[in-house]
Amino acid sequence: MSRDKIFYTKDILKLEVAEQLGYDEKIRRAGWGELTSIESGRIGGMINRYMHEYGWL
Repeated sequence: MSRDKIFYTKDILKLEVAEQLGYDEKIRRAGWGELTSIESGRIGGMINRYMHEYGWL
């Protein structure tokens, strides 16, 4: 039985935003839990902006 992760649109957006902000290498090396609260907040803020801009809310 395969346990591959299913990526949803929000997961993909989160990964793309993290890459735009330059956090992708840190996430690959240490995982999401190693981001600071400021870094996580920046990602969340940009996701929120994109979701409003594209009417996903």
